[in-house]
Amino acid sequence: MVSKKILGASLYVPATHKDLQKIADGELLGYLRSVIFCTEDAITDSELSYALFNLSLVLQQMVDRPTTERFVRVRNPDVMKRVLEMPGSEKLTGFVLPKTTRHNFDAYFRQVRKTGYMLMPTLETAEVFDEAEMRMFLQCLEQPGVRDHILALRIGGNDLLALLGIRRPRNMTIYRTPLGPVISKLVTTFRPYGFVLTAPVFEHLDNPGLLAQEVEEDLAHGMVGKTAIHPSQVALIEQHYRVQSTDVEVALRIMDEASPAVFKMHNSMCEVATHRAWAHDIAEQARDFGIHHAGDEINDVTAINLQQAQPT
Repeated sequence: MVSKKILGASLYVPATHKDLQKIADGELLGYLRSVIFCTEDAITDSELSYALFNLSLVLQQMVDRPTTERFVRVRNPDVMKRVLEMPGSEKLTGFVLPKTTRHNFDAYFRQVRKTGYMLMPTLETAEVFDEAEMRMFLQCLEQPGVRDHILALRIGGNDLLALLGIRRPRNMTIYRTPLGPVISKLVTTFRPYGFVLTAPVFEHLDNPGLLAQEVEEDLAHGMVGKTAIHPSQVALIEQHYRVQSTDVEVALRIMDEASPAVFKMHNSMCEVATHRAWAHDIAEQARDFGIHHAGDEINDVTAINLQQAQPT
């Protein structure tokens, strides 16, 4: 099962995609850690029937692939019911829930309550701007039996910006828009209670430098993953999840039972009791994504065929 802590890049692929089977089986984009077959925003109303038909064929033939987690972003609870009834749906890791609130969450959750499916509710409605609503949604997620099914909470940046009547500028990260404080508040609302979040999409495909900057800010905000809308973004996002070698050294020292309660390392104070959770997360991230050594070029990203997936 995919780690609850660190997800990296998750690529959205429309369920109508002509190569959906090859992507699901890893014949194309075999490096993906997770892929999300979309039946929501990437699909028009007129395409939904074909999208579900195409998805049903893929699920029937989909091979086991332990290295790639596969999710479906459902359109609504009825679509989730239809997907769950498809032969082969048991091969899925779980579901991404659109526009999730405390009012509609149970319509999704009750369908998977007694299963092993993982859920990623998406925070992308007007309720996100209401701190009281988010605290009540937190209470909903803390109900008995719910927590174990929550892999992460996804932040729907474009939908939230649309509610404000604006679009992300081409020359600044999401954190310099009105969503910056909102994202910070979501982190402080959910993370202290054990629920991790993933960062919004970066929609401009011709500015990898700004995407790299945004991923760094994602990580500084404690994000555990980022949605990719094109395969060319995946490698760049995940290179920034590589851990600095000095951080690995510090983490290992903090986890060493022989270490003093407080010590100095690399010109920083290290406090075992305070930094232990961080140290375990860093060690896990290094195992999953590797270590960035001094002199490595973090932005040396190999070009990827832009025709292999459609933007959503």
